[in-house]
Amino acid sequence: MEKRGPVLHIVVVGFHHKKGCQVEFSYPPLKPGEGHDSHSLPEEWKYLPFLALPDGAHNYQEDTVFFHLPPRCGDRTTVYGVSCYRQIEAKALKVRQADITRETVQKSVCVLSQLPLYGLLQAKLQLITHAYFEEKDFSQISILKELYDHMNSSLGNTSLEGSQVYLGLSPRDLVLHFRHKVLILFKLILLEKKVLFYISPVNRLVGALMTVLSLFPGMIEHGLSDCSQYRPRKSISEDAGLQENRPHLDDYVSVSAADASNANLGTGEGEGEGDRNMAGNNSLEGQKANVPFSQPEKTCNGAQSSNGSVQRLKVPSRASPASSESDWETLDPSILEESNLKGGEHENPASKQEEKLQSKGVSSESLPITVQPQANTGHTVLVQGLVSGLEEDQYGMPLAIFTKGYLCLPYMALQQHHLLSDVTVRGFVAGATNILFRQQKHLSDAIVEIEDAHVQIHDPELRKILNPTTADLRFSDYLVKHVTENRDDVFLDGTGWEGGDEWIRAQFSAYLHALLAAVLQPDNEKILSDFGTAFVTAWKNTHNYRVWNSNKHPALAEVNSSHPFQGQYSVSDVKLRLSHSVQNSERGKKIGNVMVSTSRNVVQTGKAVGQSVGGAFTSAKSAMSSWFSTFTHSTQSLGD
Repeated sequence: MEKRGPVLHIVVVGFHHKKGCQVEFSYPPLKPGEGHDSHSLPEEWKYLPFLALPDGAHNYQEDTVFFHLPPRCGDRTTVYGVSCYRQIEAKALKVRQADITRETVQKSVCVLSQLPLYGLLQAKLQLITHAYFEEKDFSQISILKELYDHMNSSLGNTSLEGSQVYLGLSPRDLVLHFRHKVLILFKLILLEKKVLFYISPVNRLVGALMTVLSLFPGMIEHGLSDCSQYRPRKSISEDAGLQENRPHLDDYVSVSAADASNANLGTGEGEGEGDRNMAGNNSLEGQKANVPFSQPEKTCNGAQSSNGSVQRLKVPSRASPASSESDWETLDPSILEESNLKGGEHENPASKQEEKLQSKGVSSESLPITVQPQANTGHTVLVQGLVSGLEEDQYGMPLAIFTKGYLCLPYMALQQHHLLSDVTVRGFVAGATNILFRQQKHLSDAIVEIEDAHVQIHDPELRKILNPTTADLRFSDYLVKHVTENRDDVFLDGTGWEGGDEWIRAQFSAYLHALLAAVLQPDNEKILSDFGTAFVTAWKNTHNYRVWNSNKHPALAEVNSSHPFQGQYSVSDVKLRLSHSVQNSERGKKIGNVMVSTSRNVVQTGKAVGQSVGGAFTSAKSAMSSWFSTFTHSTQSLGD
């Protein structure tokens, strides 16, 4: 059987002065039986031209965009798109087609892949796009065909490193920009809220959004295979029919693992996720895995479809007698449980180090010492979750956040605007560059304005739920200090440089593991209060928690079940709370504005100085008095 690589298509999208964005070239053809220069698109990918050539791209000489496409032909796997855009003056072309009537020519070269290797594909694609434009003759397509063959030969049968998955995604830059708000973004997504990221140009947008997702263990590698399950809009009647046929979301989370297994045994199709063909999988950080690709037996409309190839991560033999699709479909829950138990017997250096550090106690006058989590050492067994359908590790990671109608759209075209209010979409993490998305606040729970590092949460109750606890503020402050302060470089085995990208991801992994371990403990109210009682209550009502809780995860017994920064309330905590409140509350912002006004007035000369300064200080005193009374009340309640 012929093997196929992870790259499905190389596509060129151009802007036509009459027809708008359209596909000008695809290799292999997007629709079997048609030519490489066909403009026709599969119905599922009708938005491809608008995603590959983003809105407002003409304002920039070049740009890069990541996007997700829904699966085709009944396949259940997200297609990951990376597109490099450039524009060139028409007079510079050696060969100018008759339909080129504008002064500039705008085109994107796009890769559609089964693997979420955003940064790696971008690096390769930028070079080829540059060379393609340097030809100054867009009929020279041989370089694009060579790109397809090269990418499949280099990526198809090689061991994939975790670092390749995260290429170009920098948590360090994210913490430098958003500072203490990074944890709020993390919790927003845990709660499966409707989160809209906004900025232009688009490369900053998709970079920030995907970097936030990279903080979730295993999310980029294995958690996005079901993140783009939507249908393009056709008509009102079809939308109504789709709504009627869609089962209730809770149907998927109220079943036990055994029920899910029985359902998969009894039916070979439907909405159950046990039969999903997994794609877009990569090895976990520090772990190598062979990624074979095979030709599909079933094709679309009787023709061979290039995107139908099934990619399956090879699992060590001790996890299952074999890793074929049929074995996963008929996997008995007892086998899964046994493999988890075996995985839990292995010594966990990270958890033992954590226990050792926690046993030393915490000084009330200083911040606690955080755990230095260890990266995976290659012994992690990945199995397909019977309920989530995702490739999971022994802790149940990645969480099934982007499943069952919760979408991840790094870039959202204006033509997809209807998805924000689609009844079949229960939530989303989406990126937009068009201001129309930002103006319609009623369609989202939170808008993240990347330029100003501002997280705008519309619902007061949600703001209250996400209000950071003292332990959370310590955690965030610890990250910010390690990233911003100049300190001696400390290299930690398994997590890289202290304050570096891998180290930051390890900190969030330890935070999430501690939260999961805490919810399993009896009489855990006091432990969970460090994570936020209201937040934990809301999180337990989410789809991802109920799916995770439907299985047993014995390995979490070795994880310390308390917040990494638990400890007694101290003077330093008062300073942290004061700083956070000033930066994020409306009253705090007013104080800052008053101080700026005062500073401007002080440097003025003349008699007006005394009056202006007097008025400014009176305003500042009034604002500070009102705000501090509220702050004192909140700190007293925290102390109680």
